[in-house]
Amino acid sequence: MTSDSIRRVVGVWGVFVAIGLVVLMVALAEPFQPDSFGPGHDARAYWSAPLDDPYVEGSVGQESAYLYSPAFLWLLSPLRALSWPLFLGIWTGGLLVVLFWLARPLLFLPLLLLALPEIWGGNITILLAAAIVLGFSRPWAWAFPLLTKVTPGLGVLWFATRREWFNMGIALAATVAVIAVVAIFTPGLWADWFQLLMSSTGSSTVEGSVPIPLVLRLPFAVALIMFAAWRDMRWLLPIGVLLAMPVIWWGSLALLTASVALKRDDIEAYFDTFLMFVFGRYQRALSARAAATSSS
Repeated sequence: MTSDSIRRVVGVWGVFVAIGLVVLMVALAEPFQPDSFGPGHDARAYWSAPLDDPYVEGSVGQESAYLYSPAFLWLLSPLRALSWPLFLGIWTGGLLVVLFWLARPLLFLPLLLLALPEIWGGNITILLAAAIVLGFSRPWAWAFPLLTKVTPGLGVLWFATRREWFNMGIALAATVAVIAVVAIFTPGLWADWFQLLMSSTGSSTVEGSVPIPLVLRLPFAVALIMFAAWRDMRWLLPIGVLLAMPVIWWGSLALLTASVALKRDDIEAYFDTFLMFVFGRYQRALSARAAATSSS
């Protein structure tokens, strides 16, 4: 079996697994049980938060609490009109498409295992990973981390360290532009969101998370981001951004799909060799069994 045929087989398996996961999550979407860690327990907030007052019950660690900017909620407005199972199916499918773009066929299944907790919950971690990868060539993508989880937006220090001021300006200008446009329609919500952020500054550890507060992690995050920029080690940037996440739990490791994407060619070469070895052994075993059967 050739390398190309192995890639096709693995890719087809990945597509079937992804479709099965979407079907399973939609089937289990109702009835929704708060605090159950059922399918979409994070995405539920994106669907259910009232547009006129999304932060009425928002606090870090609270189930179905909406914690991101008004811009993200407005972006999802067309989907929010759908039923919850349909919203969850489309949202999950979108996350899987983004993961496939990051991983490509050969690495999709391994990275799906890594990202499964965040895909199951419907969190935006995979989208953050995509923003990091995209941000090197399209700096405006950094507006997404800055207007959702905020502190991962420290990744723009990559541009400052490398004195890429034009790219830095694009990232910040895009963020300000989004704020300005959405503020025309919902000016009060930005003040509510900023107030929520200020009230949540000490809530960087919740049950099941890494018990190291954000304020202690941020210096290491900044140092790692700047070191990665200085050494031009793009794959290291997502690790620095991971340290800057408001809350880190084991599902947050899905952010490292960005590191894999940025080193994909090297990793695929090793993975190709491994799969060729496994399939080669399997084929030799089948051939030996067939020979033994025919001789008997």
